[in-house]
Amino acid sequence: MTDTLRTLFDLTGKTALVTGGSRGLGMQMCEALGEFGARIIITARKQHELDEAVAHLKTLGIEALAISADLGKPGEAVRVIEAIDAAGWSVDILVNNAGTSWGSPAEDHPLDAWEKLMALNLTAPFVLAKEAAKRWMIGRNWGRIINIASVEGLGGHHARMIGTIAYNTSKGGLINFTRALAAEWGAHGITVNAIAPGYFPSKLTAYTFEHFEKDLIDDTPRGQLGGPADLKGVTLLFATDASAHITGQVVAVDGGAILI
Repeated sequence: MTDTLRTLFDLTGKTALVTGGSRGLGMQMCEALGEFGARIIITARKQHELDEAVAHLKTLGIEALAISADLGKPGEAVRVIEAIDAAGWSVDILVNNAGTSWGSPAEDHPLDAWEKLMALNLTAPFVLAKEAAKRWMIGRNWGRIINIASVEGLGGHHARMIGTIAYNTSKGGLINFTRALAAEWGAHGITVNAIAPGYFPSKLTAYTFEHFEKDLIDDTPRGQLGGPADLKGVTLLFATDASAHITGQVVAVDGGAILI
């Protein structure tokens, strides 16, 4: 590997905030960014999971800071940014990963559940991006924002499964949020891209896997579901100078399931 190529992927001196980073897909992305030199800030609701995550990252030689927060509540996103500033840290890379879902037929979907999903899946990423850009990224003329959407935001939900209208809508909104923000902030040296994972084992997908795992595998050209390293490469690409001329894009990481 040439020195120039190494430099493109080098995150030494950069700091990444990964929301929902204490486990699952969030931790997978923390590991990837930290391995290439970034300091990591993680948020999650449960302090014991944050403590375990920080301890894990430290065993890998990755410097990490944890901030407990429920980003679905008003004011929490701003509080996280202020806590980062107060700790003497800053944000160069923002990974909006925290999210939730709700299963229900659309005609019976509770309004309060709809509002809860929009608050966490869509409003929190906006507030975090806005605050991080104003405080750090725009002044430095460099920033990377990675929004974790979903293939569910690119289309409808399969009729065999319980409906997730609010989740699909929030992730679809996050995808166009990505495009609109990329267009507006490109002049500030900030790229904004989205990753749309397919089905990965997680707490969020446990019910679906229990009832539909074989169907999901059969509908995936690669014949397998997402694994513990499948988001690392694209996350690293979007977080580094290797993607300096890539913005406003959405990459599905689903083993080809969206093709069928």
